[in-house]
Amino acid sequence: MDNAQLSQFVIDKIEDLKARDIVTLDVTNKSTITDCMIICSGNSKRHVVSIADNVVTQAKAAGEPPLGVEGHDEGEWVLVDLGNVVLHVMQDDTRDFYQLEKLWG
Repeated sequence: MDNAQLSQFVIDKIEDLKARDIVTLDVTNKSTITDCMIICSGNSKRHVVSIADNVVTQAKAAGEPPLGVEGHDEGEWVLVDLGNVVLHVMQDDTRDFYQLEKLWG
């Protein structure tokens, strides 16, 4: 999948589990780590983990296994690294505290 297809794939999978406040940031010129960041919110630790797990499972099934997953055990903020697309699934308090949209936007 190219970057646009992978981004849309991730958005579709997080929407399937009712992620909220989805923001896509093009960080091609701001980061050497990734080209796109997708940020969304979950309602609880369980919801955050479920959203991330769904993306991981579906990405593996589509032949795009994640390079890494961080924060799964805590459930406050789970990062799914798909290479050119990085997904951040966060609880509202954590998202408000780190303000990734302001940092990278």
